[in-house]
Amino acid sequence: MNSFILLLTALGIALVGFKRLLQPVPVDGGWVMAIAALSFAANLSIALLLQRGAKDDLNIRSAFWHMLGDAWVSLGVVISGGAILLTGWTIFDPLISLLVVAAIAKGAWPLFKESLDVLLESTPPKISASHVAATIEAIPGVKNVHDLHIWAVEPRLIMMTCHILVDGDDSAMTNDLLQTIRTRVSTDFGIKHMTIQMGTDCCHHDEIHCDLTTLAQQHQDEGLVHVHH
Repeated sequence: MNSFILLLTALGIALVGFKRLLQPVPVDGGWVMAIAALSFAANLSIALLLQRGAKDDLNIRSAFWHMLGDAWVSLGVVISGGAILLTGWTIFDPLISLLVVAAIAKGAWPLFKESLDVLLESTPPKISASHVAATIEAIPGVKNVHDLHIWAVEPRLIMMTCHILVDGDDSAMTNDLLQTIRTRVSTDFGIKHMTIQMGTDCCHHDEIHCDLTTLAQQHQDEGLVHVHH
């Protein structure tokens, strides 16, 4: 919501800016500079306080970009007020506003997209689900991985669930194998929270769903049949 409001704010400033380019209005540069300078100092101070926590926390990053966006707006107003005082050209007001719009959009759009990824429970962009599956299947004793789901509650907390078929009898489903899988995934992909179901036989009614490579091959064969027809 925070990033969405920032994008709406940028759109509103852009619309007013274009309107003032076409229909200039008188602007008191002195008052504009004085009020905007106070706003710039306050917003920038808060943004600097939030900067360290913004690296890892999506919520703090949202607040950081909101305050930094407000600071950019205020700085743009200070600059436009000074330019108007020196030249008397009120056109500087909308021109600086459009530059501010670009700065806000550049910070808000990635934040908005990342927030949507979290809300939609998408796999984090830095992690490949197929790569995770291949890494687990490369561990001795593992036959295949299926029903794999990787998502982030927030960027620092990535979660994973999956079903794993293992070789042999129940003795293969030991804590050692489970610990090996968890350690490998945690080390290679930074996933700390895992729910892993292990079994020696497929529990699906249709066993093909326990081997995704077979399912993919089946779809590929069906596609070739359609091509030949």
